[in-house]
Amino acid sequence: KLGGNIVAFEIKGGIVAGRNFLDKIQLCSLSANLGDTRSIVTHPASTTHSKLSVEERLSVSISDGLVRVSVGLETVTDIIADLKQALE
Repeated sequence: KLGGNIVAFEIKGGIVAGRNFLDKIQLCSLSANLGDTRSIVTHPASTTHSKLSVEERLSVSISDGLVRVSVGLETVTDIIADLKQALE
């Protein structure tokens, strides 16, 4: 009800789709740090783990399309709307 969870999901289309998703985010912040009162979205394959090879990333379950969302204290409907519009 008050945020505080981390959600991970896969976007079809790999790194390009992940970058496009981040480019379209409006409400949620973009950061490598997932601990904040604001909702934060990260795409590890193009940010925090971009220097690793595909094989190294996959060995730690980081696929090219993996996106992580640290849910903050914004209204749930606003967060969902931001994620939906970024996926469209």
